[in-house]
Amino acid sequence: MINRTVERVWSTALAVLVACAALLQPGAMSAAPVAVRHTEGLLHGFLVLRTLEGDTLADGDLTQVARGDRVTIRLVFRFKDGSVHDDTAVFSQRRNFRLLSDHLVQKGPAFQHPMEISIDGSTGQVTVRNTDIDGKEKVMTERLNLPPDVANGMVLTLLKNIRSDASQTKVSMVAATPKPRLVKLAITPQGEEPFSVGGSSRKATHYVVKVEIGGAAGLVAPLLGKQPPDTHVWILGGEGSGLRQVRGRAYFGGPIWQIELVSPVWPRSKNPDNSGPPNH
Repeated sequence: MINRTVERVWSTALAVLVACAALLQPGAMSAAPVAVRHTEGLLHGFLVLRTLEGDTLADGDLTQVARGDRVTIRLVFRFKDGSVHDDTAVFSQRRNFRLLSDHLVQKGPAFQHPMEISIDGSTGQVTVRNTDIDGKEKVMTERLNLPPDVANGMVLTLLKNIRSDASQTKVSMVAATPKPRLVKLAITPQGEEPFSVGGSSRKATHYVVKVEIGGAAGLVAPLLGKQPPDTHVWILGGEGSGLRQVRGRAYFGGPIWQIELVSPVWPRSKNPDNSGPPNH
C-alpha cells in the first residue's frame, strides 16, 4: 500500500512541471501563503513540451484573466497522441495568494494513470477520479483541512513571487494517491544562470522543487527507490518576470520532459508589398 501511495503521488506532477510558499527572509521557513509581489493580469502564452532530445510531444496554451483580486489561470497541453493535460485554477491575490479552486484533468496514453482531481479551497472538499490497473474508474471524495499555502494549479505563479535570496520555501499540494493527501513542495534557489535572447545576454533564477511525501510513505520512499525526482524551474525575475524553462517528470517512472515558451510562426506573406506579420 505504501509502495502504491508513493507511486501515485507523482501523478499530479505536471502541475509542478508546468505549469512551485511563503515570502521568506533569508534562512527562514514557513507555511504561510505567498505574499503578492507582482500582481497578475491578462496573459496568453504559448508553450511547447519536448523530450530532452528536442522532439515535440505537445503544444500548450497558458491563459490568464484577472478581475479585481480574482485570477483564473488555465494551462492546456494537447499531445500528438491525443492525450490532454488541462488544469484550471482560480485564486485570489489580495495581499497574499490563496487558492479558491483547481480542476486538473490528465487523460490519454501519455499518462500512466489517467485522472481528474477537483479542489474546493473554501470547503476543503477534494474529489479524485482515476482508473485502476484493471481499467475500472474509481471516485473518491475527501474533506481535507487545507492550509492557506496550497499551491495546486498556481506553482509557477508563486515561483515568480518568492524571494530568490530565501534559503528554502515550502508550500503544500494536494496529491491523488489515489486517496487525496497533502504533500509538501520544498523550493530551493540554485542561483542565477545565463541565457540569451536575440543575441543579448540575460539571467534566470534556477529553482529546484522537491516533493516531501511525509509519514511512513515518505520514510520508505528513498529505500524503495520511489522518491519522486526533483523538478527544475528557471524563472526570469523582476518586473515582467516569467517562466523560462521547466524540466522534470510528469508521472512516476516516466521520462524527463521539458517545457519552454515559444513564439508564434507566421506564414510568409504572398503579397507583393510583404504586408502582414513578419515570420521570425
